[in-house]
Amino acid sequence: MTMDLALVGIGKIARDQHIPALSRSPDFRLAAVASRNAELGGVASFRSLAELLEARPDIPAVSLATPPQVRFDDARRAILAGRHVMLEKPPGKTLSEVEELARLARARGVTLFATWHSRHAAAVGPARDWLAGREIRAVDIAWLEDVRQWHPGQEWIWQPGGLGVFDPGINALSVLSAILPDPVHLAEAELEFPENRATPIAARLVFSHPAGIPVTARFDWREAGPPRWQIVIDTDQGRAVLDRGGAVLRLGPRVLAEGPDSEYPALYARFAALIARSESEVDLSPMRHVADAFLIGRHVATARFDW
Repeated sequence: MTMDLALVGIGKIARDQHIPALSRSPDFRLAAVASRNAELGGVASFRSLAELLEARPDIPAVSLATPPQVRFDDARRAILAGRHVMLEKPPGKTLSEVEELARLARARGVTLFATWHSRHAAAVGPARDWLAGREIRAVDIAWLEDVRQWHPGQEWIWQPGGLGVFDPGINALSVLSAILPDPVHLAEAELEFPENRATPIAARLVFSHPAGIPVTARFDWREAGPPRWQIVIDTDQGRAVLDRGGAVLRLGPRVLAEGPDSEYPALYARFAALIARSESEVDLSPMRHVADAFLIGRHVATARFDW
């Protein structure tokens, strides 16, 4: 049976991903939206989630696609109103506030789903399975893109809590924590901050692995041309490359797994399954790596950034 769902936030990610995914979802019907600045044709529109919840007590599920800095209050409001909640990544602006949401969801008996869309890319599961039987010798992440192409005019990413280059970089960290058989923790970080911005435009990370193998990452928002979203894993069976953000896995010239972009449809299918089982899913390991980078990272000033 299709469940009615309300979408909060009608920005770029909602229009690019959430709305198309919901239009094809067999599990959900987009019944209402809430946005201060936008409406969606053919769908009931409200200026705030508070207004929506009051007017539509029949809608059992809410998906929040607002920036992380303003998400907690709406998520808390929805949970206290007895609604199931799905959170766009990152799930909040701090670890503590997301942990509080998880506690509230348990107390109210509703589902809370903190999503990591890149984990649902076509080759991520196959990469995890392939690595499980191999000796891993080194891992190197390159997550490089042009911020003007992927976040045009979005000032929230440069404000405290917006994460800067970690907004895309956390996608890589979500994949890393999903595919490695053994967990890693951050050991060193260097963050480049434009002189006129509060969040970093680039980062270099070094992780500690229990077997002592090198695990490194480089994120940069100054990459001209096509994006490079790639994880290179050296193993005893050769070099595997998880490319295009997790869409394709190669071993040398051989393609081991590849598939189309279906991350957001998979998220909504997962949300429906969690609701059906009365379960929540709140894995904060990718966000913890980011928090650690801000805790221990050396700050380096770099040239100002203007749109």
